[in-house]
Amino acid sequence: MASWSEFAADEPRLADGIRVLLQQYGPGFGYLATVRADGGPRVHPVSPVITDEGLFCFIIDSPKRRDLERDGRYALHSFPPEESDDEAYVAGRARPVTDPARVARLAQGARAEPQVDWQLFEFTVDVAMLTRREQHLAGVPGLAPGRPAVRVWLDPHAPSAAAAPLAVPQARATRLSRDVQYTAA
Repeated sequence: MASWSEFAADEPRLADGIRVLLQQYGPGFGYLATVRADGGPRVHPVSPVITDEGLFCFIIDSPKRRDLERDGRYALHSFPPEESDDEAYVAGRARPVTDPARVARLAQGARAEPQVDWQLFEFTVDVAMLTRREQHLAGVPGLAPGRPAVRVWLDPHAPSAAAAPLAVPQARATRLSRDVQYTAA
């Protein structure tokens, strides 16, 4: 399980594109999907915090926090931009941050309200995806009009990376990531 910092060091342009979409409105803004106790999905808006140290989220006492405490699997999706249908997605595992100094430093930097009952979670990155629609890609040779360009990174050390191949056509491997010319969305 790669930290955000490890992912960003391996794929800086992809990480930067994802960061821009998650922080397009100032503080982070996205949708967090967790796994309910019955195995179903739960989705809530959150404010992720991306720093040089990693990808974090302050989660108040709530069903989504209990989901993460019980089963750390998560998916985080960006809020759609007003001017495009671009999207960013990361998935992996969330784990509570227990180091008081690290919690205090991140809380101060993110201006997390100290009187609120929140728990800081760090999100590892098993999968990262950035989709750009054609208005950003006008004139890119070989890209069919109307088809999105998708860039996917898979952590080679994640348990599911080898077992779950990408189901996207015309993938071209680039280091640990793949550029995809179009999807069958």
